[in-house]
Amino acid sequence: MQKKLRLKPFVIPVVYTLLVVALLVGTYVATKDFSKEEDTYQYVSNTILDNEIPVMNTEVTIMKPFSNANVTIAKNFYDNQSDEEQQKNSIIYHENTYMQNSGIDYTNSEEYDVQSILDGEVIEVSQEELLGNVVTIRHTNDIISIYQSVNNVTVKKGDTVTRGQAIGKSGSCELNKDIPNHLHFELSIKGQIVDPNKYFDKKLSEI
Repeated sequence: MQKKLRLKPFVIPVVYTLLVVALLVGTYVATKDFSKEEDTYQYVSNTILDNEIPVMNTEVTIMKPFSNANVTIAKNFYDNQSDEEQQKNSIIYHENTYMQNSGIDYTNSEEYDVQSILDGEVIEVSQEELLGNVVTIRHTNDIISIYQSVNNVTVKKGDTVTRGQAIGKSGSCELNKDIPNHLHFELSIKGQIVDPNKYFDKKLSEI
């Protein structure tokens, strides 16, 4: 004769409770739209780099501040090591004063685009009595490029520019009024004004 199995009085309520909990959990899982789950992650804001210049590929080369093939040099950078003839062509004369040219003056019979030599950030745009409109751009590797005598400036302080981007047009200024249409370009590397011609087409890894 088989012995009947008797359940203790508390077992049935516990079983019912577990079944109810399982049913509620199953219903929640089935109806919950996880694709709309609120994103609780915090992402780094792009503004963290607002005051920094993005690191560029070291294989990028420094381009000239124009692409017009008809542009020529009106005045060279004054170099103590250059020959006498070039030094003569590197002197600026203004109001009975002779000055050594700290950049290169590029001219053309027609107006041409002035372009940024590298990616960078515009740190200053000003209008000077002798120099005309001046645009200063900071690049990586402690490189600063300065563009003077610029007409129709298309950038402002704080703008990010890319290599080859037009920032204005060639123009004129009081200091070099004997050159009617030109760009005066200067290059500073690690705080030192240098001859731009020695750095055009150089890779950043070579600087």
